[in-house]
Amino acid sequence: MAANASGDGTVGKALDVLDQVAAFGRPVRFAELQAESPFPKATLYRFVQTLTNQGMLSFDRERNTYALGVRLVRLAHAAWEQSSLAPIARDEISRLADDVGETVHLAQMDHAQVLYVDKRDPERPVAMFSQAGKVGPAYCTGVGKAMMAWLDEESLCRIVPQQSFHRFTPKTLTNEIALRKELANIRDRGFAYDDEEHEPGIICVALPILSPRGRVLGALSVTTSTARKSLSELETLVPRIRLCAQSIGTEAEAWRFPDQISKEVRTA
Repeated sequence: MAANASGDGTVGKALDVLDQVAAFGRPVRFAELQAESPFPKATLYRFVQTLTNQGMLSFDRERNTYALGVRLVRLAHAAWEQSSLAPIARDEISRLADDVGETVHLAQMDHAQVLYVDKRDPERPVAMFSQAGKVGPAYCTGVGKAMMAWLDEESLCRIVPQQSFHRFTPKTLTNEIALRKELANIRDRGFAYDDEEHEPGIICVALPILSPRGRVLGALSVTTSTARKSLSELETLVPRIRLCAQSIGTEAEAWRFPDQISKEVRTA
């Protein structure tokens, strides 16, 4: 883990420690944290103790391990309710999943990455990386490319250089030039593909969720395996996905900015 370089001082460094604990995916001993931390032992210990005292971390005295605390669960639930599209989109994506019989993903941009905020599986789900709450790459996922394709140039110039361009499969885009070309193609055709770019055998078609004013709020995808469908078969689902995305976008905008929406309706 790199030291916090955002200039956010003590708060930023403490959040780095939380990220480090979360990255282990299990309860972790202090010595394990220290082995990967850029901070001196005394500084790291002070952060860990403060976070524990504040309920952001929990300490198991029997095992001498630290884990994410219950306070974070409360905060995460509040964030899910207040900032996530998931509560608004719940019924819409359930209907979409029932209609298409394939996995539906709901995602939002988390800095330069994709955060999966909800997911619906069909009766016979396909094993894949994505799960609600997981973060994934933007440059090689359908939802990530769908969101980036409709961002303004200033946002793109900030996000694209942050892509890792790691080659997950032979089809993964591995540089900014290729990604920029793909984003232009996506805007022209109105939707994005993931053609086995993140996981072998996994394909999807994705559309952005836009506010009535064109702001990128998130993205929807229908995902399956090459053993079940082809990309051309997935493409036939675009009109249905678009209706779902438009409905979520309109409802989300009205929920977040009710006064603005009412003004637009009155002046329309």
